[in-house]
Amino acid sequence: MGVVSQDALKQLQALMDQVEEPLKKTFQNVHQGFVTENLVRFLKAREWNASKAHKMLVDCLNWRVQNEIDNILTRPIVPADLYRAVRDSQLIGVSGYSKEGLPVFAIGVGLSTFDKASVHYYVQSHIQINEYRDRVILPSASRKHGQPITTCIKVLDMTGLKLSALNQIKLLTIISSIDDLNYPEKTNAYYIVNAPYIFSACWKVVKPLLQERTRRKVQVLQGSGRDELLKIMDYASLPHFCKNEGSGSSKHSVTGSENCYSLDHPFHQELYNYIKEQSRIGEAVEPIKQGSFHVDFPEPPAEEEEIAKTIESEIHKFKGSSGDSDYNKAFKSMAIED
Repeated sequence: MGVVSQDALKQLQALMDQVEEPLKKTFQNVHQGFVTENLVRFLKAREWNASKAHKMLVDCLNWRVQNEIDNILTRPIVPADLYRAVRDSQLIGVSGYSKEGLPVFAIGVGLSTFDKASVHYYVQSHIQINEYRDRVILPSASRKHGQPITTCIKVLDMTGLKLSALNQIKLLTIISSIDDLNYPEKTNAYYIVNAPYIFSACWKVVKPLLQERTRRKVQVLQGSGRDELLKIMDYASLPHFCKNEGSGSSKHSVTGSENCYSLDHPFHQELYNYIKEQSRIGEAVEPIKQGSFHVDFPEPPAEEEEIAKTIESEIHKFKGSSGDSDYNKAFKSMAIED
């Protein structure tokens, strides 16, 4: 960390020392004892400008207080059938850990349908996984390795991505904006696997719109990415869709504990049981309300809006000229080189 970075960190620390309750309490849930590492995250997100990082962090803490984010892990999605439906249509899980101890999150971008529940349930589920990561998984990994582990790795499976993904852009923009504004710099690297032509075309126009620090994190791997990913994690930690050679492997039937998206996978069982237990403890103090946990949706940053509009434009362009059934042919001419 350079002199400028150290000065910015000291300035932000001094500003945060003045924060009072209830912001101070919710900040403890954010940093989990790793204050410096978390201040650095917000500084990176604001190009090491201490004043802008302070505003971003205070806005984040106010959002947490106003939306009772500290209590979100006491609010299970019930009944169980509804939660299973959310899990089956919002594909995400933890497959293991990298050789450096970072948790590996697997995300089924192409096969997630987000059509089994309201937007609020999907947002609730996403934030719960973020909070469980930050309050349980990362602190546990830090204790195990004897050093701060405050970020994760994400492997994005594009199998099944189609032009109809346009229908999900609004929800995905909401989720992305929540992450950018309230959980910045939590991902160390993004690995994109099983990418069809439609992704290649969109990536070609979206990549220049991303900030340089984000572009550096993204790697588009060939096929299932197995060989490249084995350089940073053991075979047991590979997402199930990366364990076969070639691409499109997540289409194969993988069920139960082997499928890291499944509610039966150990990660989801631990998460589900943790939230149920926190709910039981909370009920002793106050009855838990039924229904989804409503969170205020932030205005997307300008960068997010521009990216969403660009993707919509590209998809509409080819949807109008070729139809959804022939999207591979329509995008082939725009595919980026592996």
